[in-house]
Amino acid sequence: MDLVRNTDLPSLLSSLGYTVKRIGSYYTAAEMDSLRIKDSTQWYRYSTRQHGDAITFIQEFCGKSFREAVDYLLAYHGRSRDSPNRDMPVPRPKAAPPKEKPAFALPPAHADQRRVFAYLRKRGIAVQVIRAFIDAGLLYEDQKYHNCVFVGRDGNGRPKFANKRGTCDLNGSGFKADVTGSDKKIGFRLPCDPEIEEVAVFEAPIDLMSFCTFCREVTHYTSIDQKQDNNSLSAFDPGRRMLERQGLRTACRAFVAERWRWLRRNG
Repeated sequence: MDLVRNTDLPSLLSSLGYTVKRIGSYYTAAEMDSLRIKDSTQWYRYSTRQHGDAITFIQEFCGKSFREAVDYLLAYHGRSRDSPNRDMPVPRPKAAPPKEKPAFALPPAHADQRRVFAYLRKRGIAVQVIRAFIDAGLLYEDQKYHNCVFVGRDGNGRPKFANKRGTCDLNGSGFKADVTGSDKKIGFRLPCDPEIEEVAVFEAPIDLMSFCTFCREVTHYTSIDQKQDNNSLSAFDPGRRMLERQGLRTACRAFVAERWRWLRRNG
């Protein structure tokens, strides 16, 4: 039994017709990419949480009983008169059909923006900045949960991405999630001049709004990428005269320093 249980799985799978490939310290199969083979004798399939040795593999994926699996592996090792028929088709897991990308739709909007205003004001965002984002169609309050909804639009102004941020932070970080079907190549950003050669990147929409609160001159030409896709970056004028004079990096350091001083003053 030790011989059977210690069957080299990569070699066995190759003999069964699988396309075996090595990735780092483990093996997998092109036909079953959730399969992991470590130490050559043990397998684990993450999609179904199944695992075992060569015997259980033959049982599970070749439709054999325990005894039949043992006999097959003995024959594979040449320990029986009947060797495995290599031309016999062996059942293999069917490839999962490609998942269709769900349609994107913005959550229904609430009748007013009171909770969004209250939450962002608590975060130190200026009223004028909040109103400007709402008027530009980049921010609103959703109807069901009263989340902040930050809307990313493409070059034609059509909504393609949205991120929800909870307005009630209790016991730590609040709710954050992208709207289903969002195109992560479209970043949350303010309209910009495509001829501008500099770009300012912020970790989250509220960081951009904080920057606009302290540097009002950039409110028309600021962009944001939410750790999405590098293609979502777009060019813009990050600060007019100030950034032209000092450079983007210096201006961002100045913003962080000023933000820290404001937080110390306001708790």
